[in-house]
Amino acid sequence: MKINKTRKMIYMGLLVSMALILSLIERMIPVPFIAPGAKLGLANLVIIISVYTLDNYKESFTVLILRIVLSTLLGSSVSMLLYSISGGLLSFIITILVKELGGKYVSIIGVSTSAAVFHNIGQLFAASLILDNFGVFLYMPILSIAGIGTGIFVGLSANYILEHFQRLNYFNGKISSYNS
Repeated sequence: MKINKTRKMIYMGLLVSMALILSLIERMIPVPFIAPGAKLGLANLVIIISVYTLDNYKESFTVLILRIVLSTLLGSSVSMLLYSISGGLLSFIITILVKELGGKYVSIIGVSTSAAVFHNIGQLFAASLILDNFGVFLYMPILSIAGIGTGIFVGLSANYILEHFQRLNYFNGKISSYNS
């Protein structure tokens, strides 16, 4: 059952707002990681939810891009925009690939963990281009471990949220399949 355009626009606006708020809150949290720039990836929770609740991936991509651009406008730099775009795009592509190719064999936790690891890879690639130094990939093991941990947390959270979303009339059987 398709939802009408106004409701969808409102829902997408809420998703963008939630992702933006989580992104801004995350900037204020000091994360004691060894690798510089490592974050929890809280805003990615909303992107994962959008992939499972919106009608198509184009709408989820719109939520991602709006979140990145608005977050940059609200107190970030051009270099941070480049890191966010590169990590976000690669992460989004992997999210779709793992979700579609994994089907019923890969849970939302697996999708989220893959996305988190590849988000870090995308950011390292951007950093290597900006700094003209591929030595930044030495952070990959540390960021991969952090990505796996945060990906599991985001996946568990998304799983919990989607279970509750299914009870709402708005979603009435609309949420695409995911595995606990």
